[in-house]
Amino acid sequence: MKILENKHPLAIRWFHWVNFPVLMMMIWSGVLIYWANDVYAIGRLHFFPAWFYTIRLPAGFPGLPAAIHLDQRLAEGMAWHFFFAWFFAINGIAYVLYTAFSGEWLYLLPNRNTFKEAWQVMLHDLFLSKKHPPRRKFNGAQQIAYTSVIGMGAGSLTTGLAILRPIQFAWLVAICGGYSMARLIHFALTVGFVLFFMIHIVQVVRAGWNNFRSMVTGVEVVDACPDVPVPARAGGAATAVQPVTASESAEPMNTRIEARG
Repeated sequence: MKILENKHPLAIRWFHWVNFPVLMMMIWSGVLIYWANDVYAIGRLHFFPAWFYTIRLPAGFPGLPAAIHLDQRLAEGMAWHFFFAWFFAINGIAYVLYTAFSGEWLYLLPNRNTFKEAWQVMLHDLFLSKKHPPRRKFNGAQQIAYTSVIGMGAGSLTTGLAILRPIQFAWLVAICGGYSMARLIHFALTVGFVLFFMIHIVQVVRAGWNNFRSMVTGVEVVDACPDVPVPARAGGAATAVQPVTASESAEPMNTRIEARG
């Protein structure tokens, strides 16, 4: 039997879909800036070899340039980076405030069972365990990942401000351990965001269309018995979800949820 279960509020979905393109633009423009002082390497292996800044495109496609040039574009990169930094900061602050005042933080913040559950999730995802993680809004691994991303965003804004205005915010530079350390932390956090993106996309693909759709429509189709109690949101009344018939399942937004006082 299938029912529709509320999963993501509209505000959370907006914050998510705004943040995705904004952060992508921040990373892209950051690469344009990094080209001017490409200093980080592991031994003799640079993070971005020389060919990376001039990516050749396949020939035979009319209208496309011969290559994508990421070099010689420092001014452009800085302009785009600082422009989208405002959207990144405003969206991030709004997300934190909404999460705090709406009670969504109850689902998000790690608890005493989080790390044990995260280990279980990892074993299941690596096909080392057949035990499924408990079905709820965020499992332990997601709680750690999403809470860490909030901290990473705050760190990126802090170190970015220290790099941008090292004289005006000398105290901030000192907290970061100096200008060079602030830049290194900023770079490391960017690498962390890229890795998070890659893992996140793989996990979304593995979870399937139903999970992805919940971040678009806010509801998820789940298996349940009739009159299954659904945990109430913070400050809200308990709810019971009635089963959805085959004809009703074609209308995902008509969630049959009745509030009980």
